[in-house]
Amino acid sequence: MELWYTEKQTEHFGITAKIKRTFVNEKTDFQDLAMIETEEFGRMLVLDGMVMTTIKDEFVYHEMVAHPALSTHPNPRHVLVVGGGDGGVIREVLKHKSVEKAVLVEIDGKVIEYSKQFLPEIAGKLDDPRVEVIVNDGFMHIHQHKNAYDVIMVDSTEPVGPAAPLFERGFYQGIFEALKEEGIFVAQTDNPWFKADLIQKVNRDVREIFPITRVYAANIPTYPSGMWTFTMGSKKYDPLEVAETTIADLETKYYSPRLHKAAFVLPRFVEQLTQG
Repeated sequence: MELWYTEKQTEHFGITAKIKRTFVNEKTDFQDLAMIETEEFGRMLVLDGMVMTTIKDEFVYHEMVAHPALSTHPNPRHVLVVGGGDGGVIREVLKHKSVEKAVLVEIDGKVIEYSKQFLPEIAGKLDDPRVEVIVNDGFMHIHQHKNAYDVIMVDSTEPVGPAAPLFERGFYQGIFEALKEEGIFVAQTDNPWFKADLIQKVNRDVREIFPITRVYAANIPTYPSGMWTFTMGSKKYDPLEVAETTIADLETKYYSPRLHKAAFVLPRFVEQLTQG
């Protein structure tokens, strides 16, 4: 008998993948968590019925959360990742030699536990001595740490359940206050095909708080529509003014010095979401 996993991405559209085996399927204190292995994308973390990461395409998302901001800041030493219990963003953050400490705040400890067990390629750097892992509410952590971080990255699920407060204007204001005077933040902001209103709202909220706001995009096949956006807010440094020659040529599969500025060149229909 064939078993298939289907994510219903809208009321009328979804993606499906053939399952080889199921490792975990349980309800944690915060969400439904599944760890499965698929024929096409390998091992896959699913939260509340949504694909979070897969072995095959995870590098795109994790690299694009981490490197554009870290390449824009001239000396990022203290970095915070909110969410991201799979450890992929932390892995990419640690590729930057200037980083002295990376703090991960994940609300659901089970995500960390099972990612270490079943996604070691992604979670393998969570035990690095430069990393501090905190199982707690990222929203509260932000508001309790003023002027503490050079770069803050929000690696959240879509705006449902425990991640909903991470898309509110008050959260972005808290991030601004938790950043140092030259600080930068970045958040995943979903896709323009199904969540155009969300991109518009986040962009408007961030623009009201940060003097520099930029949106960039990447292709991630297992995420809704395949086109994914990220929103960056910066107190001082503009990612579009970074010289390609100053960007470290790291060991990556998607991001590169040449791609840095190119990622900010948006299709016109997406660009229009960031205006007005």
